Amino acid sequence: MRDPLLTTSRLTVELGGNPVLTEVDLVVRPGELVAVVGENGSGKSTLLRCLSGLQPPTSGQVTVFGAPPADAAAFWRRVAVTGDEPAWYPGLTAREHLELVLAVHDEGRMSVERALELFDLGPRADAVPLNLSTGQRQRLTLATALVRPSRLLLLDEPERGLDAAFRDRLGALLLEYTTGGGTVVMATHDGDLATRARRVPLATRVAGR
Repeated sequence: MRDPLLTTSRLTVELGGNPVLTEVDLVVRPGELVAVVGENGSGKSTLLRCLSGLQPPTSGQVTVFGAPPADAAAFWRRVAVTGDEPAWYPGLTAREHLELVLAVHDEGRMSVERALELFDLGPRADAVPLNLSTGQRQRLTLATALVRPSRLLLLDEPERGLDAAFRDRLGALLLEYTTGGGTVVMATHDGDLATRARRVPLATRVAGR
């Protein structure tokens, strides 16, 4: 069995004195597709933020690639994150955003044209994000994560704003990513996406308990 890619041990997060995560233990190995599921308020997004180093735990431990996640170039070369809609560059088109991602990383998992095709953005490639629909912007967000090289994808509700047909395609793209050696941890409310993955349920925390 391969060594874990990421782990949490008794991970606890309190915000404003209220428990959000309580002693969460998680082990994810390379090549896994993991769906973190639970009702609103169960801490799914907070868990992903801890895994990406954006939220320090109140107690417990988090390791990614054998060390605590760090806001450093070496970490972000291997990790791609999607969550809230990014702050788009207002003057750049969808195609130019993807070109910029590839320029920053010097290489890609696919060409810009292939990404535009896979994410149904070809007809809108020369539009700026402000002029895209909500679903189109979400597909662009996902395309910027998947076009670049990475070993770990952390996705917060990747199904947000997508129609049923593209949700199914997204599931296939994530399976393809893991088959190629990547690892995915996603927080999702989408039952069909979750059935493709190993489910990790989180219970909703009640203030004062």
